[in-house]
Amino acid sequence: MTDQGTLFLVAADHTARGAMGVPGDPNAMVNRRTLLERLLVALANPAVDGVLGTPDIIEELLLLGALHDKVVIGSMNRGGLAGADWEIDDRFTAYSANAVADLGLDGGKMLLRIVDDDAGTVPTLQACAAAVTALASRGVMAMVEPLPYRRVDGQLQLLKDGPSLARAATVASSLGETSAYTWLKLPAPDDPDFVLNATTLPTVVLGGVPGPSVEDDIASWGRSLSHPVVRGLVVGRALLYPPDGDVAGAVEAAANVLREGVRA
Repeated sequence: MTDQGTLFLVAADHTARGAMGVPGDPNAMVNRRTLLERLLVALANPAVDGVLGTPDIIEELLLLGALHDKVVIGSMNRGGLAGADWEIDDRFTAYSANAVADLGLDGGKMLLRIVDDDAGTVPTLQACAAAVTALASRGVMAMVEPLPYRRVDGQLQLLKDGPSLARAATVASSLGETSAYTWLKLPAPDDPDFVLNATTLPTVVLGGVPGPSVEDDIASWGRSLSHPVVRGLVVGRALLYPPDGDVAGAVEAAANVLREGVRA
């Protein structure tokens, strides 16, 4: 973390599970060179502490010289391909816990989508618990992203209400043989105190699917940043593919709201 005790990361692991689009452009992230160019713009801002990504992205950014003195979090389970029948059974197909530690990365991130009527949640819970334990045994941070969903007309829908998000946070907090190295990655809730009071673990706010206005997205993140468990932001598409195309401007606006949130 920075001297202020904050962490600001750009997320770039969406394409590994076949999630290629943003609202209005289902193929926005298909062009890898364009994605890398946008990542370079974001990482050039000194307020950005680093990146969260899969091995292919991390290796390309290393070759481009973009990760000197940056925090690097390795994305671990990307097997739940977007739209697939098995999407919730989210296998660990990218970094392993040992790879995260052996390569000297700063942590490993795992996605835990909780769907009460989908049995695929069970092996994902078990695999995430094992990964938390394995990372902790190497003294490395585990970043767990618990997201509650339900199916509506066959489509997965994120549950954004306070009780559902708080329940997911408590489940994630208890994974593994120790929580000593666990961080949470949570959506910005409408009622930050209700949801964030459900955990004492260090937490980062995620960006999620971009809305029509990056200003509104940033304002929603800002409402959570003054809570004592919140340590920063991990945002991907909302900053890399803002509606006006101004990546540098979106990143700077997010950095500003993080600074303001810390002072609040």
